[in-house]
Amino acid sequence: MEVIESLLIGNYKIIQDSERYRFTSDSVLLSRFLKAKRGEAVADFCSGSGIVGLHFYAENTGVRSVTLFEMQKELADMSRKTVALNGLEQTFCVENVRLQEIPAAYTEKFSLILCNPPYERGGFENAQADKAVCRKELTLTLDELAASAARCLKFGGRFALIHRADRLPEVLYTLHAHALEPKKIQLVAGKAGARPYAALVSAVKGGKAGAEVLPVLVNGREL
Repeated sequence: MEVIESLLIGNYKIIQDSERYRFTSDSVLLSRFLKAKRGEAVADFCSGSGIVGLHFYAENTGVRSVTLFEMQKELADMSRKTVALNGLEQTFCVENVRLQEIPAAYTEKFSLILCNPPYERGGFENAQADKAVCRKELTLTLDELAASAARCLKFGGRFALIHRADRLPEVLYTLHAHALEPKKIQLVAGKAGARPYAALVSAVKGGKAGAEVLPVLVNGREL
């Protein structure tokens, strides 16, 4: 069942479905990881309900456009309703398409791409199929994600994602292999002293080697 929830920023609202995959704190952490530059053309890959793109837009000035890419039709349609609910039709666009099949018109179009991808390995197990696709690498590999981001970014554009902390070496290697040079890294833990469970990574297309490692985030705050 669809419900309207406050984004807790200004008057922005988002539509969620209580029976489908709902966004988690990972999406909010990602949307706050980077700040927008003036005239930013933003894409939200694996956008789901549109939370990352909407949250980033709500917290930043200077964003020129936001394009949401979501392969599941039901989630893409829900995102369109959220866009209309907030009166953002002139700024937001929703594309119901697999990242591997993004039209050529989007090649080198974006200055910033954000992505909270499915990053668990494994099959469906007991998960509902549409929820499993959001969480598990069933329809999109890390390599395919990096390749799509590299194709759609302008030279010098930024790509930011959140992924499993234990897969950080693989993330960094894969980004580098697609000329997306990691520039900022931040681990995320649930509580002080706990082992990090996630990693935020920002890369620049065609950037030089060298990354800034930020303090660990615990409950949304740096230690």
